[in-house]
Amino acid sequence: MTHSTLSSRRSLLGASTGYSFRIMAAGLALALAGAMAHAQTASDSKPASPSTLEFNKNSTASLPWSDREDFANAKRGLIARLPDNGVISDKSGGKVWDLSRFTGFIKDDAAAPDTVNPSLWRMSQLLMEAGLYEVVPGVYQVRGADLSNLTIVEGEQGITIYDPLISAETARAALDLYYQNRPRKPVVAVIYSHSHVDHAGGVRGIVDEADVTSGKVKIYAPEGFLENYVAENLFAGTAMGRRASYMYGNLVPPGPQGTVTAGLGVTTSSGTVTLIAPTDLITKTGEKRVIDGIEYEFLMAPGSEAPSEMMWYLPKFRLINTAEDATHTMHNLYTLRGAKTRDARLWPMYLNQVLQMWGDRYEVQITMHHWPTWGNAEITRLIKVQRDTYKFIHDQTLHYANMGYTMNELPGLVTLPQSLANQWASRGYYGSQSHNVRAVYNFYLGYFDGNAATLNPLPPAEAGARYVAAMGGPEAVLKLGRGAFKNGDYRWGAELVNHLVFAQPDNQDAKNLQADILEQMGYQAESGPWRDFYLTGADELRHGVKKLATGNPASADIVASMSPELLFGYMGVQLDARKADGKTLAVNWIFPDINEKHALFLENSVLNHWPDYTDARADVSITVDRATLTKVLTKQLSFEDAIKTGQVRFAGNQAKFGELMSYLVNLNQYFWFNIVTPQQIGARQ
Repeated sequence: MTHSTLSSRRSLLGASTGYSFRIMAAGLALALAGAMAHAQTASDSKPASPSTLEFNKNSTASLPWSDREDFANAKRGLIARLPDNGVISDKSGGKVWDLSRFTGFIKDDAAAPDTVNPSLWRMSQLLMEAGLYEVVPGVYQVRGADLSNLTIVEGEQGITIYDPLISAETARAALDLYYQNRPRKPVVAVIYSHSHVDHAGGVRGIVDEADVTSGKVKIYAPEGFLENYVAENLFAGTAMGRRASYMYGNLVPPGPQGTVTAGLGVTTSSGTVTLIAPTDLITKTGEKRVIDGIEYEFLMAPGSEAPSEMMWYLPKFRLINTAEDATHTMHNLYTLRGAKTRDARLWPMYLNQVLQMWGDRYEVQITMHHWPTWGNAEITRLIKVQRDTYKFIHDQTLHYANMGYTMNELPGLVTLPQSLANQWASRGYYGSQSHNVRAVYNFYLGYFDGNAATLNPLPPAEAGARYVAAMGGPEAVLKLGRGAFKNGDYRWGAELVNHLVFAQPDNQDAKNLQADILEQMGYQAESGPWRDFYLTGADELRHGVKKLATGNPASADIVASMSPELLFGYMGVQLDARKADGKTLAVNWIFPDINEKHALFLENSVLNHWPDYTDARADVSITVDRATLTKVLTKQLSFEDAIKTGQVRFAGNQAKFGELMSYLVNLNQYFWFNIVTPQQIGARQ
């Protein structure tokens, strides 16, 4: 093989494999870095229609508006506001967080604009309460510096931090705010409540890994945390990341006609996502630990809001942390960014355990989002409302499913009783009753409704063309769509015009009408993510997909934490089966620093992996330290330099390695795929 050929194949490794791993490993589902700073303008947004004005007035009229307890609790204990109007920058001066984009128009005493559901507006007002707060003496929270909260507990030797946000920059700024107002004690422990990136990604902003390695800092997490943190969004990472750009409103600017927070929190930060592996795992309910002189009692909640999750109680403060199993919103049983459906059966079971274990002891409750609740009776009421909301959705969905009702029929049948629907904490600011009901159906019965007519549906573009023809052509569909829009029949209008958009994606009149319809649906949405999906879809229908910089939320921490099984498994997802058709080869991977060996086999256009094995007949064997591979995959070291310096060594037919790499696709290049318009045929080539 010539040097130029080798160089091109080495470059191919960096382009197709390393880059994809680097991007995927970060859990893009929460951190579409960079898009926040490039949101498009909303200058062509339309006002609220008469139908929207009427909907927003009537749909929220029965809610308990005189109940202002949440506002009192959100303001309670304020010590200091976020400095610099809530703007946090990285080392180069780039903004990774800018709360001022929201506080500039979401005012505590302002009535909801015509273009915002009043209930969602209320939640957004509550989320503007940002800064350092005292929960009880010795326990503090920084809220509004990222999607989640950073909690600080003062102990005997230092401080323990719960859930250090998404980004190192925002976590550092939150800790700095605490230090500006409280004695500067060292961080001696970190606790991750669960395996989502907004609860661990900022850890390097608050602790140094050398202190963790030396034992000066302990990091606690629920069993299974590391595996689930890394794996949950890996294999479908590009698709999840793209959909997250819709879900968190990062592609439309904040404003009365744009995003007004995500309901669970404001939005996502766009800084550096990091990770330091736990040093101590909590494995069972009832387990007790003393952390910096303070006793903890833990309750495991795997498979609820996250695959790996736990709650805990601190007797000293009579404080309970319910993580994300009991917050101030209906949460997601299915998240619109896309992830495995959560188990609505387990969720209320864990909340019942909370009541059984600590119901007669707690006096203050915190969550990793939103604000605290004080008082035993008030906490119990909140937990029961949350418990019964999820249990009702679970039980009644299956009640009607067993009568034969199907996924898209159920949201109109399973409606919360007034005793729950009129509780602020059961409102769908983040999750929604509609998509949670469908999630339960899908969890048990899957996507198929049992009707043979839906077993093998036409693709959307082909179905659209046939529907348009059946309705009399494009002008006839436009006329019907305009009528639906005029009458405020937006759900029907969106379904109708969607057929025309997918049949004729260059028909701008159709796209503009669909945008107008989706926009009004966004103005009516109580769920922050629903609003963001509608408004982002409307924007892309009007302007097209803008291929913006997505930033780099990945880091060596994430890639280093990926097991070889995950790395090789993702290579199977990257494999272009058409290019690999009819090819066979075997590659051994040997990692001396972790004493592991693995074999990859390509045949039948499938890449299989055997751990703890090398094939004596393999075409090529690669010996490389796992730590070196991390540097290559994160662009800290070029593959070519690693070969030159002997950090990568080959035995056998080196060209076969290059051949395998040539079959792998950088899936991130397709990040900006179409959502509200059909995919371009042949776009992959």
